[in-house]
Amino acid sequence: MRTTLLLATLTGLLVGLGYLIGGPGTAAVFLVMALLFNLAMFWFSDKIALKMSRAEPLSEDEAPRLHQMVRELAHSAGIPMPRLYMIPQDQPNAFATGRSPKHSAVAVTRGITQLLSETELRGVIAHELAHIRNRDILTQTVAAAVGGAITYLGYMLLFMGGDDDDSPFGLVGAIAMMLLAPIAASLIQLAISRQREYAADATGARISRNPNALADALERLEAGARALPMQVNQAAEPLYIVKPFSGGGMASLFSTHPPIEERVRRLRELGV
Repeated sequence: MRTTLLLATLTGLLVGLGYLIGGPGTAAVFLVMALLFNLAMFWFSDKIALKMSRAEPLSEDEAPRLHQMVRELAHSAGIPMPRLYMIPQDQPNAFATGRSPKHSAVAVTRGITQLLSETELRGVIAHELAHIRNRDILTQTVAAAVGGAITYLGYMLLFMGGDDDDSPFGLVGAIAMMLLAPIAASLIQLAISRQREYAADATGARISRNPNALADALERLEAGARALPMQVNQAAEPLYIVKPFSGGGMASLFSTHPPIEERVRRLRELGV
């Protein structure tokens, strides 16, 4: 419900900016352009994410227990077995990607397989499979498409909207809209990302039938992320189960992930 409301708000911002620039037709043109671009990104999202993280295919011979674990959890989630990849990084982390359950992949770092117990790792894998089951890549792609169109229209409004003497906004209003609309769109996109993390935690807890295992894993992963640096493209940050980069204070407002403390609290309540 919250994700739908946030997506609707993004769409409302887009339509409003398009109308201010040149009416509904202008908004439609730029929305189609943004959707086409993001559709291409969505179609190749798994390949792009895996390449950015330098992930390598992980065969069943190399990790038979992990393959068995993923196969069991995928069956519980009601989705096909995803492809498995190993990221050569010591920071404990993981992510899922793919445009659909039939075209999905789960990547884990070398560090996560060394840090977590098998029960905790099951919780993490269940969380990643929840992203696949919930089609979160599609949701985030739509949000990125609309958010990108809003940013572009904000710049268009700066150059086109301020010349109209009859406009209630004028040049000052156009500049304000140019600055505020993209910021608002970014904040909404980040809120959508955080909501999808909460949803994946809840769904993952149901898949693994052990909310406390995922809660324990999140606490250990956050400590590991703080202690060990990770070389990762910032564009891939939203994919990971915990933030690869540290940051607090005002930075938390622009975080792609909800606070670990709140995620753990919600999972502990499910485990009671």
